[in-house]
This record gives sequence, C-alpha cells and structure tokens, in this order.
Amino acid sequence: MTLVEAAAQVRENAYAPYSNFKVGAAIRSMSGQVYLGVNVENAAYPQGTCAEAGAIAAMIAGGDTRIAEVAVIADSPTPVSPCGGCRQKLAEFGAGDVTVTLATTRGAMRETTIAALLPGAFSDQDME
Repeated sequence: MTLVEAAAQVRENAYAPYSNFKVGAAIRSMSGQVYLGVNVENAAYPQGTCAEAGAIAAMIAGGDTRIAEVAVIADSPTPVSPCGGCRQKLAEFGAGDVTVTLATTRGAMRETTIAALLPGAFSDQDME
C-alpha cells in the first residue's frame, strides 16, 4: 500500500460533521513505520485538529521523531496544502527536502517539499 493509499483509507475515519471536509494524512518515519491521522472537528471550531497534526502525534507516541515522507488527501478539485500551523509542525520533525504528496480523492496529485511549503521556517536554531 502506498502512502497516498494509506491516507485515503484512513480519511474515511475523519470526524467532520460540520464542514463535511474529510482529510487523511500518512507519515512514513525514518524507521519506515507509517503513522496515520485524520481531521477531528469540534463544535468549538478552534478546538479541532488537523490530519497532519494527528499523524505527527501518532508518530511521536510511537517513539519516532523524524519524518521521511508525507501524504495528505482530501476530496477537493485540486490538491490541498496543509494549513500554516501544520506546515510548521512538519518542519519541526522533517528536513526541508522531505517529499510531501498532496492528493485528491479524484486522483490528482502534486509533489512538493516541506521547504517549499514553508520557506523560512522557524526552528530551534532561531532560539540559540
């Protein structure tokens, strides 16, 4: 199963009763393990979580800390990029050259990198 297929499969478990916009994410860590996440909405909108954040949390809970590859899928006309907060989260755990595949349930795909999604990312080096 490809990373996009894993993201597509888990997307069905998203909890999106308000927007009806389900998103699935799959992260392959440097160890080769795949971690999954879905968006989880809440009636208090700011309290929801993004699929990418869920996959990152699962990765950390699983004992991995470095991202090797990412896939994100949604039912949209064109591939949807992660939100700004998730771009920063991806940058925290993945190098700039990590491939991010953005896909739609209709088969459209776009490949990019973490660095292209978030140029000038804030990092731990900025706090030295």
